[in-house]
Amino acid sequence: MSQATQIPVPPVQGQATALLVIDVQQGLFRKSTPIYRAEPLLNILTTLIERAHAAGAPVIYIQHASDKVLPFGSADWQLHPRLQPGVDDLIVHKQHGNAFEDTPLHAALVERGIVRVIVTGLVTHGCVKATCLGALALGYTATLAADGHASYSKDAAQLIEEWNRRLGAAGVIVAPASQIAFGSPTEPC
Repeated sequence: MSQATQIPVPPVQGQATALLVIDVQQGLFRKSTPIYRAEPLLNILTTLIERAHAAGAPVIYIQHASDKVLPFGSADWQLHPRLQPGVDDLIVHKQHGNAFEDTPLHAALVERGIVRVIVTGLVTHGCVKATCLGALALGYTATLAADGHASYSKDAAQLIEEWNRRLGAAGVIVAPASQIAFGSPTEPC
């Protein structure tokens, strides 16, 4: 059973990898404290997306909605303009930090035989952390792109370093985006 939804969930089986791009939405780039290293982050994300597409790996865009920060359907809620989901890409809407909580994400991954998720996006100490831990709890191999997540905090550099370390200690594979391969979990990161 998933603790988040309290419904039975099938076990994770398969060989494939999916890329999760979490909450890279316009409103987060409009905060008074800017996204840490926004341009390099967007470059890394678009490169990972291109590599996932080239390998035939699913790309799943996660969009957060909340009345206070990212109201559903608003300009702030929209994906950053540098992200252009393809016809075969999935978009999952969420209202909690963990992208698996009360969303169809787990079912979509199981349907595709995904056993490994590569996690990227915003915000390091919020939704990125929660989704990594949620993936582990569901039995996925979770890989965090060490340089593929950030936040709009003045302490972003320290938060990235801290959560790369803490998530690694929790069982998440943490690797630079340049070392991440898309394929079976037995391949090198």
